[in-house]
Amino acid sequence: MAPQLHQRPPFRAEHLGSLLRPNELLETKLAFEAGKIPESQLSASEDNEINAIVKTQQKLGYAALSDGEYRRHMFWGTFFPGLDGFEEVNDVDVDDFRPYAPDIAAFLEAGHKPGESVICTGKIKHVGSTYVDQFKYLASQVPANEVGNLKITLAAPNWYHLRYREGKAYPKSVYTNDEDYFGDIAKAYQAELQILYDAGCRNVQFDDPNLAYFCSDKFLTGFKEDPLNVYSADTMFEKYIKQYNDCFANLPADMHVGVHLCRGNFVGSRHFSEGGYDRIAIKLFQELNVHTYYLEYDTPRAGGFEPLKFLPTHKNVILGVVTSKFAKLEDKEEMKKRVIDAAKFIAEGNNISLDAALNQVGVSPQCGFASHREGNAIDWDGMINKLQLVRDIANDIWPNQA
Repeated sequence: MAPQLHQRPPFRAEHLGSLLRPNELLETKLAFEAGKIPESQLSASEDNEINAIVKTQQKLGYAALSDGEYRRHMFWGTFFPGLDGFEEVNDVDVDDFRPYAPDIAAFLEAGHKPGESVICTGKIKHVGSTYVDQFKYLASQVPANEVGNLKITLAAPNWYHLRYREGKAYPKSVYTNDEDYFGDIAKAYQAELQILYDAGCRNVQFDDPNLAYFCSDKFLTGFKEDPLNVYSADTMFEKYIKQYNDCFANLPADMHVGVHLCRGNFVGSRHFSEGGYDRIAIKLFQELNVHTYYLEYDTPRAGGFEPLKFLPTHKNVILGVVTSKFAKLEDKEEMKKRVIDAAKFIAEGNNISLDAALNQVGVSPQCGFASHREGNAIDWDGMINKLQLVRDIANDIWPNQA
């Protein structure tokens, strides 16, 4: 049987998961970290704010609701520290990092050592989900027939590999090669996805800046010049694609998975990398076994829509044409035209009609509003206006569709 287009989820209007934290919640988190209040008080505050942001999303007309990532410090959460075989560290030798990895380079250029990290120290094993309780609470806030629409965002499986230089991501006494290391990470994700599925989750989004780094000329030059590397950048990209596919080896047929490619979304709306999807498009769209791609397309740093010619007819793309970084609103008619222009390339590449191509498309902000809990350089009203604009664009292009 030919692969089928998986929809509802995704929906015509989407957002990428993280939303601005209210100031009261941020203050409560700081008070907890300073030892001034008990964890129960922090949890109660998180619950209250999640209840409120769920209602806000519903009022705006979104179906793939998230908890805003309100229980997290950073967008990737605590999946890796929750595994046996990984440890959080604050004093990694700066020489262990790839200095040309865009997020690492940004720290080094600013004269800062990269902050806390997580590194493999032993055999990797999944010993319990750090995501499932977040999902269960979110699910408690909606009717049973809407639980399958809820979105939970997951860390990319390559997150703590690419940032480390060759030979530094894991001890050679534990794993002799990347394949064995990737294999155990894939088993951990298989376990995680099954736990989430058993809890009712049917919609997951992997957040992966690393894949977008392979679009960056600066990163690729650094990778090529690094004498420690034993693979080319193209080979490493292929290994990451296989790692993802291994994570999905036992994926239930009715579980939707998507991947969000981002060029950085740090405090103060900082981005880390630039470059269009052209050089990775064929492998990304045709070999990675996901249903949906959430692609950054808010500025020229993401390149043009031409690579969408390689998107197969059984996959979706959510176009991030509205920026989450700044409050200035885009022109709705111009954004609608951009969506149509993108769909024309999908139609051309597959020899299908424009209407058929548009059926594979949705719209969103280019990234979350608070990948780091401190959030982007945009205020609450600015975020709401952006989310409303996305919903309005979708309503005009796809009337009466969630």
